[in-house]
Amino acid sequence: MGGSGGFPIDIVLFAMIAAFLVLRLRSVLGKRQGFEQSAEPVEPVEAAFRPMAPTPAGPTIDGAAAAPPARILPASASPAGQALARMIAVDRGFDAARFLDGAEGAFRIIVTAFAAGDRAALHPLLSEETWHAFEGAIAAREAAGETQRTEIRSIESAVIEQADLRGTIADITVRLVSDQINLTLGRDGLPVAGTDSVTEITDLWTFERNLAAGDPTWRLVAARSA
Repeated sequence: MGGSGGFPIDIVLFAMIAAFLVLRLRSVLGKRQGFEQSAEPVEPVEAAFRPMAPTPAGPTIDGAAAAPPARILPASASPAGQALARMIAVDRGFDAARFLDGAEGAFRIIVTAFAAGDRAALHPLLSEETWHAFEGAIAAREAAGETQRTEIRSIESAVIEQADLRGTIADITVRLVSDQINLTLGRDGLPVAGTDSVTEITDLWTFERNLAAGDPTWRLVAARSA
């Protein structure tokens, strides 16, 4: 749905998104953490990002389950909080806390699928413009004979930063702080970028949905590092 509606994304912004996708997964962002435990596999969730989707189980650290991410909603009197209230008036089934559950699940799928070049998993979760940016970055990596290793060790927090409703088109921006490993391997299997150390990364992702449409899918329309 990405270009249908209401989210003002121009060609320049999408060029920036495409560059970000390549650079973020080819570089070390944030700070390194002092643990190197093996990651648990990500559990699959529905292809459609629905606010009611269950959150995949987190990884374990030293045999104990990792703490669930902190989830923070905006104050009800804030502009974002008022926008969320208007969303409920349009769609009685909308719940901001459950939306964050779904946002975390979608984040895990999208980051992992992008690294693996899994186009089938990516496409249903992205607007058309964002899909073309992701697909172009994957194709460029494949042409270079490179592979991407990405592991999400934990998601520390998921916070609704902004929300907007224009007619029935809803946009919600989520700040996601995660601990990841990102390593790019060349055609010869040797590292060319990134590190196998755990790195804290902060992302700002914007999801969009037409609340009046039958399709319950929230799709990613913008992504940037913070």
